[in-house]
Amino acid sequence: MMADTGQHVAIIMDGNGRWAEQRGQPRLVGHHAGAKRIREIVEACPAVGVKYLTIFAFSTENWKRTQSEVSGLMRLFKRYIRRESQNLVDDGVRVRFIGDRINLNEQLASTMDELELVTADNKRVNLTIALNYGGRDEVTRAVQRLAREIEQQRLTAKEVSAKVLAGFLDTHFLPDPDLVIRTSGEARISNFLLWQSAYAEYEFIETLWPDFNSEEFSQLVLKFRTRERRYGAVL
Repeated sequence: MMADTGQHVAIIMDGNGRWAEQRGQPRLVGHHAGAKRIREIVEACPAVGVKYLTIFAFSTENWKRTQSEVSGLMRLFKRYIRRESQNLVDDGVRVRFIGDRINLNEQLASTMDELELVTADNKRVNLTIALNYGGRDEVTRAVQRLAREIEQQRLTAKEVSAKVLAGFLDTHFLPDPDLVIRTSGEARISNFLLWQSAYAEYEFIETLWPDFNSEEFSQLVLKFRTRERRYGAVL
């Protein structure tokens, strides 16, 4: 079976802190540099046939970082959304967020809602931002919603299938990712899209996220298209 077109690429944007530390700067400087890199990658998507881009911005485990770093990141997210909102609208990018918003600052959550609303009609690129997201947390919340449906007798246990469960996930509106890229040289998936990436191809690259550019992104997508995806079958 030949490789799919790779319409959905997911990225674990790792290495911001190390990028800053290598330059003798505070870690937040690296996060600011990383945020600026997102626009370049989003703008590169149409040229290489990527319709869906999902990026891992903040995990459920990232709350364990220092209070100053977490607070700085939350301010950065809000500033990024406000600064990039018009550019995203103009570029035809539809933005949606996945993750649990319950622990997020009310202002930030409201800003996220507004961005989803103003970009709702865009179709050129679908950008999904995972914020306060964890794969296990997502599946747990999905099962809780599924259990409520059964409790309220809108669904029976016999009707539950993988397809039905997937409909309760945060990503119910997305196709599964074809390619998952992790920057910074770490070779782990860090609780990202655990259900959805069952048959995704992975690329673990040495480049730190603030140095990752559209050329390297495009090369990885083109490389993906040379792979054979068997989905458990034998050729």
